[in-house]
Amino acid sequence: MSSSQMLKGILEGCLLAVINKGETYGYEMIEKLEQYGFYMISEGSIYPVLLRMQKDKLVTTTLKESPSGPKRKYYSLTVKGIEELEEFKKRWLELSGSVSRLLQEDRNERGKKLRNCLKKVQTLLIICACI
Repeated sequence: MSSSQMLKGILEGCLLAVINKGETYGYEMIEKLEQYGFYMISEGSIYPVLLRMQKDKLVTTTLKESPSGPKRKYYSLTVKGIEELEEFKKRWLELSGSVSRLLQEDRNERGKKLRNCLKKVQTLLIICACI
């Protein structure tokens, strides 16, 4: 699974978190997400999510003058958006904790298998040395 596919599932929550830091417009959100290491996000991927968030009344928008070009649409969280962000945080912590435990368990299991294999090799070397 690619990073962009994984990101689709959490993009709304990430956008809510960015908007929660202060009123912002689309391109600025991409720049802010890039500061956190999200380099694979394009304008084409966030605007449909922002539109859905607006329809779901998670955000409100305000048109403001731009120093260069047309007016910009600034996004702010609604009370419902703040509540959704809190739910996202809760779900994310639960999910990421579960995934981390699973991956750590897998890592521990591989380590155990490797140690067993090394013990067998060590035993074979001892046997070969005795011959």
